[in-house]
Amino acid sequence: MTRTVLDVTRLLTRAGHPVATGVDRVELAYARRALAQEAARVGFAAIVGRRAAPLPREDVAAFVAALDAKWRRGRAGGTATGRLEARLGATFPETADAPPAPPGKDEALSRALRLRLKAMTSLRKPAVAAGERYLHVSHIRLDQPEVFERIASAGARLSILVHDLIPIRFPEYGRPGEDARHRRRMTTAIRTASTLIANSAETARDLAAFAQEIGAASPPAVTGLLGIEAGFSAGAPALAAAKPYFVALGTIEPRKNHLLLLHLWRRLAERLGADAPTLVVVGRRGWENEMVVDLLERSPAIRAHVVEANDLPDAALAALVKGARALLFPSFAEGYGLPLAEALALGAPALASDLPAFHEIASERVDYLDPLDGPAWERAVTELLAAASPRREALAARAQGFVAPDWDAHFRAVADATGLD
Repeated sequence: MTRTVLDVTRLLTRAGHPVATGVDRVELAYARRALAQEAARVGFAAIVGRRAAPLPREDVAAFVAALDAKWRRGRAGGTATGRLEARLGATFPETADAPPAPPGKDEALSRALRLRLKAMTSLRKPAVAAGERYLHVSHIRLDQPEVFERIASAGARLSILVHDLIPIRFPEYGRPGEDARHRRRMTTAIRTASTLIANSAETARDLAAFAQEIGAASPPAVTGLLGIEAGFSAGAPALAAAKPYFVALGTIEPRKNHLLLLHLWRRLAERLGADAPTLVVVGRRGWENEMVVDLLERSPAIRAHVVEANDLPDAALAALVKGARALLFPSFAEGYGLPLAEALALGAPALASDLPAFHEIASERVDYLDPLDGPAWERAVTELLAAASPRREALAARAQGFVAPDWDAHFRAVADATGLD
């Protein structure tokens, strides 16, 4: 029996955040899966400085449980849901999805800090032994090759999950210098891993192309589509809003193409006035977004019809997406596209950019549009807005046949690379 050691560094660094990103959810799903294995088969570690340090299983289990509950709950106080309810004329369904937080205490963050201290005191102990498997499922610390070179030189088999190569393929959408940093990450993955895991065939193709570009022999790669959380299902309740609305889901950053949607909504406001629909933008503000932020904060037409929402509980997010006229996903580039899978699993109509990763998820169940074709997006939104929209009914019917990727299927696809059942 070969032991698998799961790196949970990203979860520890993200414990202070009130909700999870898509990459956070992946590492959390892996942690839950690892904890479901026999104790002798799995271990846990975190990177401190240039070394990986072992972590006690029982402490990791308590931390993961606290973090899972925190992220399902969203930010305490319900301010995000309350603001949306006021803007949309709706009430979010009651849910017992997550227990209430203890007053005045962030248990997940406290446990993360204690685990990081334990990692620092365990640096002299090996995190993984020769012949064992070290599993790293985020990009964190991959720009520090010494950590992973040390793991590989110790005789461990290193498996690394790659989410995308977007900063390399499209450096114009990232922070200055992020392309060089991501090249270091991907070079580390290719040169030190025994096996690579890709979240989509598109990412696998990009990995192979990058390996060829740097003149390296790529290790074997396996593809496993990422699962979605159980709450995103056809049986989830929909938000019943008094006013029609659309949803855009994802960090506000240039490659997500929020600028197209905001210009579109300003035209809708000019044309329809008070009858213009609401656009709900779910995601934190990222980088290189001066024009987007200016529109959100200074355009009267957009302020009247666009609302930002962050830190929503999982159940509220599912209800919001399911009750929308459609999910709008006009990205220029994606490695996977989890919100598209979530929307289709809920039975919600969706408009998406014509990207290979989206076709891989959705096949013909959504309408694909050029992310630069503003008039086509405006026509589609206008058609979907109608109370008895034939286009929306057709999209909803196509979504009904969608078989959502789940974590069981993912772990079956990557079982040899991960050692997790």
